[in-house]
Parts: sequence; structure tokens; C-alpha cells
Amino acid sequence: MKRIDIAYGGDHYSVGGRSLTELQDEILTGLAQGTHWLQVNDGEGEPRPSYLLISAGVPLALIPIPDDAPEVSGGEMWDDEGHEVHL
Repeated sequence: MKRIDIAYGGDHYSVGGRSLTELQDEILTGLAQGTHWLQVNDGEGEPRPSYLLISAGVPLALIPIPDDAPEVSGGEMWDDEGHEVHL
């Protein structure tokens, strides 16, 4: 898998180097504890590690991007690690 895009709070984030199942398991384990800080990439320019607070009732979408998907998504370019690339 190339990366997993995440929609949270009206913004776009990504996670690279992990499987969808692994990420889902981390989120479910965190929810079982009440809340969880999920580390993601904020890809504006130089990627920055960011943390999303996961808790019950907070909308979260995981969008797996397969290896053979084109690099252009919504007019943006992404590298293999899930970081946005600006040309």
C-alpha cells in the first residue's frame, strides 16, 4: 500500500508504511481506552508529524491508496511515504 489518507475535522492527513488493518487495530484499541492520539503526517510543504485526538463520536475516514494508484490526487502530488510534493 502506498499510503492511507485520513479525513479528520475537514482536513486531509496521511499515514505511510502501515497496513490498513494495523491502523484500524490501533484506532480501535485507542477507542477502547477512551481516547487516543494518532500520529499522522500533515503534508503542506515539508511534512510535519501531527497528532489527531481519536475519541467516540469524532468522524474519521481512512482511505487506502494502493501501490498502483496515480500520484495525482485532488491536484496534489504525493510521494511513496504519503507526503505531499510541491513542484
